[in-house]
Amino acid sequence: MKHTLSVLVEDESGVLSRISGLFARRGFNIDSLAVGQTEKQGISRITMSVRGDNRTIEQLIKQLYKLINILDVQNVTNVPCIERELMLIKVYTMPENRFHILEIVNIFRAKVVDISDDSLTLEVTGDPGKIFAIQQILNQHTILQIARTGKITLVRESNVNTELIKKSLDYSNHRLYS
Repeated sequence: MKHTLSVLVEDESGVLSRISGLFARRGFNIDSLAVGQTEKQGISRITMSVRGDNRTIEQLIKQLYKLINILDVQNVTNVPCIERELMLIKVYTMPENRFHILEIVNIFRAKVVDISDDSLTLEVTGDPGKIFAIQQILNQHTILQIARTGKITLVRESNVNTELIKKSLDYSNHRLYS
């Protein structure tokens, strides 16, 4: 199972190296990693996605707490969160398929950030599901380059789980049109 960890650290050199070393020694691959400053000066938030069962992730969290400069570790996998990711994707285009790609851009509320005679570079921001979906659709065209940030996340203070609401609405809509 994929887990999302939110780690608050003191903004000191070597912190990320110690964390990645811990993961490497334990044989874990970090699927996604994003690091940035927080609202407090000198504190950074590291958001990472890691695969493992619940017991293994609990052990990993205990090991993280033993490292220097670690302030807090949260497994936010099952907590209502706001998740976002950014992807830049460069797609080869010919005049006959450019309009089709622009329709996809419009549907996904992406932005065209560069255009040339034979390519479009798109900026896509959203939850990881949206990023995955547009990438799958654009795979029918020739993708020249992709650059992605890691997933970032903040816990929803409202405690509203929008994923459950989406599933509930999808189920209701399915019943209406069945």
